Amino acid sequence: MISLQDALSERLKRLGYSEGQRIRLYGEEFDLVSNPITIQDELFFVDGVERKSGKRRRIRIPLTVIQMIRRDVRAA
Repeated sequence: MISLQDALSERLKRLGYSEGQRIRLYGEEFDLVSNPITIQDELFFVDGVERKSGKRRRIRIPLTVIQMIRRDVRAA
């Protein structure tokens, strides 16, 4: 059986929070260089490179996204 954390990570990847994807978050554009990283139960991050500055940053995935996915996973 797959754990809740693994299910959340897989769903995040399908939503575009995965290595090689480009996202716009917090008013910035990022090229993602990692898959979702779990720090705690509700803390998920991805590593990305800012398009403007070229700096590498660890970006927190918004809690509302995590909560939405958690509801969907539990309902399934």
